[in-house]
Amino acid sequence: MSIVPHAGDLTAHGRTPTHTTRQQRRRPAHSRTRRRGIADGHREFGTVGQVTVADWARIALPVACAAVLAGCGSTVDGRPIAAEQTAVTREISAPLSTLLPEVSQFPARYPAVVLPPEAAAQAAGDLQGAGRGAQVQPEVCSPPEQKFGADLTAIAVGTNDATRATVTVELMRTRQPLGAWRSQLKQCGSVRVNRGGAATTVTTELDPPPPIDADDTLALRRTVTPDVGGAGLTQSMQTLAGQVDDVRITVTYMTFSGAKPDTAALDELFTKAVQRVKKG
Repeated sequence: MSIVPHAGDLTAHGRTPTHTTRQQRRRPAHSRTRRRGIADGHREFGTVGQVTVADWARIALPVACAAVLAGCGSTVDGRPIAAEQTAVTREISAPLSTLLPEVSQFPARYPAVVLPPEAAAQAAGDLQGAGRGAQVQPEVCSPPEQKFGADLTAIAVGTNDATRATVTVELMRTRQPLGAWRSQLKQCGSVRVNRGGAATTVTTELDPPPPIDADDTLALRRTVTPDVGGAGLTQSMQTLAGQVDDVRITVTYMTFSGAKPDTAALDELFTKAVQRVKKG
């Protein structure tokens, strides 16, 4: 069962007409929002003087991934976060490095590697559309604060050279509930980001949240278009995010080809990542 809303399943308003979940009934339907940002001139697999998510995956020694059984998302009673909650009080004691899916659990078409901390910081910026040190207008639309280190952020990325796409699993420690990020996305309609003189427009649309047993979930689609564009420079992403206690799970499919997202791989890895974090 796919837990990502596919293009053919959406109405003219970008909503999936069926599969209403308890979580969707719990809060108002998502409004469409837009964010803008910068990829700092990102190319398909890197730019001069800068390394992107795909670059790190190719620089590191690729590990051949074994094929795994696809996860199946289902509507399961979870532990909803109260609307008025402003911080996360529960913690998962296991190190993030042990909660990441094994590289062998990535689909075989996406050979994967675990990124070192510095590369993880670079990759996180790419996935947000605004790297560290970028100027964001309005400032309230800056990406959520994130810390990097051995047990603060952990990222594994799988690369499919044939389709020019990556699938990235990111785990991060946070004291903020996922709803705080959702609220920010709703409020930031037009965001401009400048870094090193390069500007990029980032558009973000919220999709119905994936039904899975987590404290909270959300889904989004994002396009990063540089002001000085060209063929193969527009970055398209589809993301599933969830939170279990103080660990936020984000799985993102990213491509520069404009091809249809590999939702099967996205579904599979998101399900595996959430289940692994819940087991602690």
